[in-house]
Amino acid sequence: MKIIIAGYGKVGSALTRQLSAEGYDLTIIDSDRKTLASSQELYDVIGVYGNCATMEVLKDAGVMTADLLIAATNADEINLLCCLTAHNLNKNIRTIARIRNPEYSEQIVMMRDFLGLSLLINPEKQAAQEIERLIRYPGFQMREKFAHGRVEIAELRVTAESPLNDLPLMQMESVTKCRCLVCTVLRDGIAHTPNGRFVLKEGDRIFVTATTNELAHLLKSLRIVTHRVKRVIICGGGGISYYLAQMLDKGNISVQIVERDPAKCQRLAELLPKASIINADASDLTLWESERISSDDAVVSMTGLDELNMILSLYVRNNGVNQVITKLSRTESTSILENLSLGSVICPKDLCSNTIVGYVRGMRDKTGSSIAVHRIADGKAEATEFRITKETLNCGVPLKDLKLKKNVLIASILHLSQCIIPNGESCFNPGDTVIVVSDSDSAISRFNDIFE
Repeated sequence: MKIIIAGYGKVGSALTRQLSAEGYDLTIIDSDRKTLASSQELYDVIGVYGNCATMEVLKDAGVMTADLLIAATNADEINLLCCLTAHNLNKNIRTIARIRNPEYSEQIVMMRDFLGLSLLINPEKQAAQEIERLIRYPGFQMREKFAHGRVEIAELRVTAESPLNDLPLMQMESVTKCRCLVCTVLRDGIAHTPNGRFVLKEGDRIFVTATTNELAHLLKSLRIVTHRVKRVIICGGGGISYYLAQMLDKGNISVQIVERDPAKCQRLAELLPKASIINADASDLTLWESERISSDDAVVSMTGLDELNMILSLYVRNNGVNQVITKLSRTESTSILENLSLGSVICPKDLCSNTIVGYVRGMRDKTGSSIAVHRIADGKAEATEFRITKETLNCGVPLKDLKLKKNVLIASILHLSQCIIPNGESCFNPGDTVIVVSDSDSAISRFNDIFE
């Protein structure tokens, strides 16, 4: 499959890394020669210099024979014009546009067919939705939804006081009194696909598959106290903050936004009349003393600087705030993040690229192709959703009789409206939805690829 990526920024580079590793034929368009040269040094890609919205540059990039164009420049208007031009040059090409400006949202949905758009991605809105879910359902470090929300993968950290400490996984159900499956354990920066004999240790980050109701029972059985958040303090007045404040307002949660730019404060005050907008520097400690933060609050660090976000999260965590969410633009230094108490970490570019990669995989082969893909465990593992068809191998065969590839685990089977946390006797059949967890080095794009 031939793919053109227009714009080698944060999202473009993340997509190039993931799609190049999976063997796609990639062409990168960028108006910065140094950036373009960097992409060609790191990956086996073709680089085209120029404005991606012009016909000449798109033709040079091979748009006439391309299967997919992903427009991910920093300008919404260029992304839209790029997709529109590409669609007029090649009626069969599919196009994905990254659109960030909320003012365009409604009209782009209305004009989607006219613009020739196959998929719209808004990283800021997507990140806000993830943060809102974490605030609404506190207790977990991360939660990913599958099968229209009927099953989730959530992250927990094993503490010294936790009932899970020094517990073999085969005994977990007797301790937690709920049906769930630990599909990945992140220990010392290494992702493990555990079996029943695997013993959990203090400091482990575990990724658990279960239904939403079972996850609530899990928190209760582990004595993880979750308070309903009464106030959310957002540091930084960017696009994510705007979307998040809108969502929280609908849930009757008080919102305060701290922003140092007076012009941004004025704009936010006009758009968010119910929110409290504070024109101040979030790094000023006197601000936090005057705000009197407590355990009933949640703090979301979303300034434009990763370093400041980490410092703010560490500070408020040490001052008694239970729920802390940290936005990071880059998450490559996972060994450093592993040992920091940053709460839940959100990376918009990763959320965006994961959505696009799932779409690309679905294009490649309709038979048994993935429906959705989520990178978990700091990108060291993937959870992929598949729909089982008549062409799927080993339908009706008990899992205990299957030979799966190394580091591949069937984490959940959805049959009609029933979510099954599988055991050795479980099996899948046409029409079922199956969640597969694998390490990131062996990405699974088709369900039949899980078998030896």
